[in-house]
Amino acid sequence: MSGEHYFSEQPTGEFKPKKIVTAIDGQRVELLTAGGTFSPDHMDTGTAILLEHAYQAPNSGNLLDLGCGWGPIALTLAKKNPEATVWAVDVNERSLELTRMNAEKLGLTNMRIAHVDDVPAELTFTGIWSNPPIRVGKEALHDILNKWLVRLDEECEAYLVVSKDLGADSLLKWMQAEFAALQSERIETAKGFRIIRSTKL
Repeated sequence: MSGEHYFSEQPTGEFKPKKIVTAIDGQRVELLTAGGTFSPDHMDTGTAILLEHAYQAPNSGNLLDLGCGWGPIALTLAKKNPEATVWAVDVNERSLELTRMNAEKLGLTNMRIAHVDDVPAELTFTGIWSNPPIRVGKEALHDILNKWLVRLDEECEAYLVVSKDLGADSLLKWMQAEFAALQSERIETAKGFRIIRSTKL
């Protein structure tokens, strides 16, 4: 992807979906990925670690996968929680199309797949999960978190996975200073990644 990133809205390379086999909610399944998206060859390590906490998701309300890529987090949440509505959002149109295709392959009907600008402004969430796009830069990342974390319902939780080498600890300190209504803490370190949990007070 010369000159573009997985957080580009319209990747310029040809859209060529390819099949990979990965685990969704403990089952091996065949899904579609493509170049121009985040981690197109396999489920990345950070996402896999984050999904160990997917059991925390409530089986009700609206759940959010913020920056869904080709869909592994949203697909897992939707499969585990059939009574919940899972919102898979991204800026990358190719990622959104792949997530739609993968939801159809798995027969998941409780997902809403949308560009970040198309999510209803009044919508709030009973849970948020994200492997956030750290490489967009600190200011843009802070803007993303400011927009979405405040939409947590009371006594509900957000889970983020961030590489220690890419600033997880400084991000946590910023979150603790920025969000008075959230209790943010590191709850796990594994394979160089931190899991940050934020609870709406």
